Amino acid sequence: MSLKIPVSVLVVIHTPALDVLLLERAIRPGYWQSVTGSVDRLDEPLEHTALREVREETGIEAAPAQFLRWNVINTFRIWGEWRHRFVPGTTHNTEHVFSLQVAGCVPVVLAAEEHHAYLWLPWREAAQKCFSWSNREAIEMLPARLRIALA
Repeated sequence: MSLKIPVSVLVVIHTPALDVLLLERAIRPGYWQSVTGSVDRLDEPLEHTALREVREETGIEAAPAQFLRWNVINTFRIWGEWRHRFVPGTTHNTEHVFSLQVAGCVPVVLAAEEHHAYLWLPWREAAQKCFSWSNREAIEMLPARLRIALA
């Protein structure tokens, strides 16, 4: 396993009615989240990372133009139990937020090594179910972000 780069994306996948897709972590049952993932290399465009992670974790195929980059960046401490995945001494990750609107509550094909369940929830319920503060905040910002994008 190659070491991860501490730069990642968070992709909030939602329907027009603002139902949000959540995935349950395989190694942490009860930990629900949106699609997340690290860049494969320092020069990988974040939009490519978002597209790749959505495809890998959900099987959802989307065009690059469908992803909305929020220009929201979160920096957070990497949990001790996951630091072994990074270069020794790495303590923080920088996360870039995106959203992706899909037509409806589409079926999802999970990456079994990462997630073992999924569900679609109204955005408020989805935000409450997330274990990650940055994921919770992103979902809570979703209605306002979409109004800005449509303006």
